[in-house]
Amino acid sequence: MSGALALDPPRITPLGWLLIAVKLVLMVALLALCLPLHGLWKLLRLDRFWPRVFLTGIGAICGLQIERRGRPVPGALLISNHVSWLDIPGLAQTAGSAFVAHDGLSAFPLLRFLCRLNETVFVARHDRTSVARQVEDVRHAIDHGGTLTLFAEGTTSDGTGLLAFKSALFSAVSPLPDGVAIQPVLLAYSEVPGIAWVGEEHGLDNFKRILARLRPLHLTVHFLPPLTGEQLASRKTMAIAAQEAVRNALGR
Repeated sequence: MSGALALDPPRITPLGWLLIAVKLVLMVALLALCLPLHGLWKLLRLDRFWPRVFLTGIGAICGLQIERRGRPVPGALLISNHVSWLDIPGLAQTAGSAFVAHDGLSAFPLLRFLCRLNETVFVARHDRTSVARQVEDVRHAIDHGGTLTLFAEGTTSDGTGLLAFKSALFSAVSPLPDGVAIQPVLLAYSEVPGIAWVGEEHGLDNFKRILARLRPLHLTVHFLPPLTGEQLASRKTMAIAAQEAVRNALGR
């Protein structure tokens, strides 16, 4: 969550509370359906199909309507801006993506469990001794499911601009593993103030605010050309080039 403008806690109407209750029931039912099927898929050594179904369903329950422009490159690390937790179902639906997250998230058992279902790669930014393992985790996640997404701002922005892309987050792909493309992605919402998680807003308040909505949410996912040549020379050049590509697309 970024340090931008704080939002007051949501004032939820009776209809909003009803929508929250209905959507939560649907989410729990969807999880109950997908968990055993995911377990079966893992026994058969198949890909992460059911986590993608689950995340796509979560987006649909929240009213997420997605337009895709361009295509994800198979075996790519996607470098994306970050506006909302809805970015995750959006990219799971359009790119079948797993995600890179900082290792602090793994301290929360439920969140760690859900992340592991989709083969999230937890990166210890300041532990240089674990880089080799992290590179292997990145390679495995891409080989097993198609794409992997890194939110290079390191937190959420308000969606109207970009925060600096942090080169330290690229440690697991520097040097770049063989066969891995780096592809910038822009996530553009039609109602940024309605969904962005910024300032001091509590995560639960943001979650309730989105679930209480009656109107759909529109998201356009722009898959931009992969980085090439000297752009891939180091984690710093990758961060700069990816940020420039996403900023240019945001300004168009």
